[in-house]
Amino acid sequence: MKEFRNPQNVHQPLGAYSHQVEISGNERILILSGQVGMREDGAVPDDPIEQIDVALENIFRNLQAANMGVENIIKLTYYLVGEIDTAKRRELVASKLNGHKPCSTLLYVAALASPVYKVEIEAWASADKNG
Repeated sequence: MKEFRNPQNVHQPLGAYSHQVEISGNERILILSGQVGMREDGAVPDDPIEQIDVALENIFRNLQAANMGVENIIKLTYYLVGEIDTAKRRELVASKLNGHKPCSTLLYVAALASPVYKVEIEAWASADKNG
């Protein structure tokens, strides 16, 4: 069974997509649309490191809405526009993931959906059917 959702605690989608789809069976798989650094009120910080922080918080809110946590993340894909301080990015991500180390891909791209976005992060998560 597939259930597409847009949690109330994440900004509404800006186009034809859902923030998440959950696939049920013996294992629940949660696939999130790319999350940008947009706050619930629609504000987007200028600083790309702050955009990473906000995008990860949006991922965590999506996980919470699916009764999952950071430990359920199995894959993160980062899309970055322009140079972003690698040391600061790694430090922030490590602190947000609290020791969890999911599979990860990082791509530098020419642009995202709007020039204000410097970061987009996709996530996949998985949990036991009962948890």
